Amino acid sequence: MSEKASAQEAIPDSVIYVSDPDPAHLRTKPEASSKDLDDAYELYRRQDATDLDPQEARQVLRRIDQHILPLLMGTYLLQYLDKATFNFASVFGLREGTNLHGQDYSWSLSIFYFGYLIAQWPAGYLLQRLPVGKFIGGSALVWGMLTIVTPACKNFAGIAINRFLLGCFEAVVNPGFVLVLSMWWRQDEQPMRLTTYYSMNGIAGIFGGLLGYAVCLQALERAGIGHITSGLQPWMYIFLIFGSISLAWATVFLVFMPDLPSTARFLNEREKIVAVERVATNRQGVKNRHFKTYQMWQCLGDPKTWILFVMAIASQIPNAAQSSFTSIILETFGFDVLETQYLQIPGNVIQFCSLLLSGWISSRFPNMRCAVMLITNLVCVGCGAALVGLPVGPDGTENRWSRLVALWLCSFSSVGFSLSLTMVSSNVAGYTKKQLTGAFLFVGYCVGNIIGPQTFIDSEAPFYTSAYIAILIGYCVKTTMVIVLYLYMWLVNKKRDRDAATYGSRLSAEQEKEAIEQGMHDVTELDNEGFRYVL
Repeated sequence: MSEKASAQEAIPDSVIYVSDPDPAHLRTKPEASSKDLDDAYELYRRQDATDLDPQEARQVLRRIDQHILPLLMGTYLLQYLDKATFNFASVFGLREGTNLHGQDYSWSLSIFYFGYLIAQWPAGYLLQRLPVGKFIGGSALVWGMLTIVTPACKNFAGIAINRFLLGCFEAVVNPGFVLVLSMWWRQDEQPMRLTTYYSMNGIAGIFGGLLGYAVCLQALERAGIGHITSGLQPWMYIFLIFGSISLAWATVFLVFMPDLPSTARFLNEREKIVAVERVATNRQGVKNRHFKTYQMWQCLGDPKTWILFVMAIASQIPNAAQSSFTSIILETFGFDVLETQYLQIPGNVIQFCSLLLSGWISSRFPNMRCAVMLITNLVCVGCGAALVGLPVGPDGTENRWSRLVALWLCSFSSVGFSLSLTMVSSNVAGYTKKQLTGAFLFVGYCVGNIIGPQTFIDSEAPFYTSAYIAILIGYCVKTTMVIVLYLYMWLVNKKRDRDAATYGSRLSAEQEKEAIEQGMHDVTELDNEGFRYVL
């Protein structure tokens, strides 16, 4: 019998996995039980996580990257395309074809996030209770079908229902991927993997711009959907094509995405053990299916939860300019319909490159995540100030190239939000607490995206002064929250280092093993004294 198995049998049911002497603090934590054991604990107990062969661990990581990462990337690409089709179609007759007037288009965008918001809590609960891969894949099937039927909507009511349901089912993807990230990759590996799949937003934007360009050149019989000559309106084909591709990809995802390392068909038995042991060093475990009320209350009282919530709202208010109103904004700069499509491509290239670079820096150099977020946010603050302060002239075309460059550089904002997701995957332990913290972050994401479109007031066209002011304020608040989050986590780390030092060293080998063991018993980061935040 292994040392870890013997240790587990020696732990009585009455043990509480903290050493905090404060009685009020202890009252919030239940006694340990079999429900605390991680779903992958049986694999974990076969090997000591601190004694893994580095070469063997690298080989397993390579196999995980080859099989899991492409599934995440493809799904994220199509999820963004299905959501962003409104932007692509907005200048090709969507508003006229669905009889949208006044603020109807803005509300159509906001309604998506009402569905996203309402679905967050049941989605988070079901992600904990159900097999993750199958639940995400099933949701992808549904939102693919909803995209296909969008051309059947002939008025605002139909569009509103369609967008609301689309938001409900797409609500599974982002929080689900954050949980998948923590199940398969170590803390230092997560930023690069997350920004890799998140950069698919940029690829989707580039693809959408090229597709829109092809539509514009339909009369010249260029490539893509420009060859289609039937009686349907051009905007309809965007939904039909993207929806069909999404359905096919969702089927692939369902077949090949494992729910846990222990069920991965691309790993042999030894590789499954190594996969679990690798992530055990995160001191967070892999997955626990049991909802724990004390972790819910701890989530509500944790400052990180509310910092990330405010940060998400502030980051997503400007998101409307980048995702749903770009075509319309470029028209107000004096560009024609054809130009509005290909002039979106540079901003998406910047988004793609900045995400990959930031992910590499954050994974390559320790404790650089908040610094990278701060730098990119400051770029966005400067660009927001330019959009507000540069003169536009009576026809809106004055300084249009300067404002266009500022709009392109606002794409750096994706870096801050994507790295904030790694704060959930890397810095929150306890599975119930992790999925609830993620849900709070995405509630903020929804609130910001609901507010954002409403700042584009129809009566202010073509200048949209309120929208540009909201963009600047959002970036300023987001930057402030990054500083607050860094200071909070840095101070907690310093306190724990001082406490550990009183026993002779920062963290002994025995303390390290105990911290990992507590992670596999679903102990939260606040209760696990051996846990350190990644900055």
